[in-house]
Amino acid sequence: MDKIPMTPAGHAALEAELRERQQIERPRIIAAISEARSHGDLSENAEYHAAKEAQGHNEGRVAELEDILSRAEVIDVSKLSGDTVKFGAHVTLIDEDTEEEKTYQIVGESEADVRSGKISIGSPLARALVGKKIGVSVEVNTPKGPKAYEIANVAWR
Repeated sequence: MDKIPMTPAGHAALEAELRERQQIERPRIIAAISEARSHGDLSENAEYHAAKEAQGHNEGRVAELEDILSRAEVIDVSKLSGDTVKFGAHVTLIDEDTEEEKTYQIVGESEADVRSGKISIGSPLARALVGKKIGVSVEVNTPKGPKAYEIANVAWR
């Protein structure tokens, strides 16, 4: 079993989702199934089938969350330092073509969200950055072709 690296915030978010699914969603779905059963013939009962499908989806996600959390390796980023890019770092990049500056935090796969500036440790960009220092240029193959970035800053917060 491989460990899954994640930040304390990512771990807390997964735990909150698990609690929500177990303590709120599960009882709501069970009540919906019970209500649909009371309507009679189950073979043609759309409400019953929809509730059973929702139950399967919810239980699948609960099992997935339990697996992820059991293998989680929570890394406290606030205790890390240095100028080398590694898990948890906030990396400021300068696009060498447009001079546009972007900052990303390298996080675990389950907490990645590019729109909020969090990229997965397994992403092509993160793999290109890990182990590099400030001032180094990296090239990443993107769907639009190769892109070159310069590492402007590495921060820990």
